[in-house]
Amino acid sequence: MNSAQGNIFIVGMMGAGKTTVGRLLARRLKRRFVDSDHEVERRCGVRIATIFEIEGEQGFRDREAQAIRQLAEEQGIVMATGGGAILRDENRRRLASSGTVVYLHARPEALYERLRHDKSRPLLATEDPLARLGELYAQRDSLYRSIADLVIDTGAQSVQMLVHRLTERLAALPSDTSL
Repeated sequence: MNSAQGNIFIVGMMGAGKTTVGRLLARRLKRRFVDSDHEVERRCGVRIATIFEIEGEQGFRDREAQAIRQLAEEQGIVMATGGGAILRDENRRRLASSGTVVYLHARPEALYERLRHDKSRPLLATEDPLARLGELYAQRDSLYRSIADLVIDTGAQSVQMLVHRLTERLAALPSDTSL
């Protein structure tokens, strides 16, 4: 997919910076930004934590898949997905076939430092959030990598530098001439 024209989908663990990076990237590329989690909340009129409480993770994942399916049909967007969106094969196939997928990679320890005071993450409402992040990372890292056109290590760099590097790497991707 030609990232100059197609969609750009940002995947990665919670706390990797998908929304922050996505917003800045969209602004830089003069594109519409959308966050699939925020879209689910907008459609339901409640926070994700409430959806988890009422419908469980399965109910949330159903709503997430529907939002991703509809958003991926648009053209020229930058979309940040929820961290677990890649758990469903349907979502992975849709993202990989509908645009350029960027995996924002971060180690569990770095994610924990960013998220340790965030009480709005239902999957981290546990005795040992760092251990839970480690489990989620072990489960998801290979899934992110399986569909990623680019893997960007978030590291300790500023968001502006990360977006600059990402913009350069997107521009260097080969164009799909079959479009």
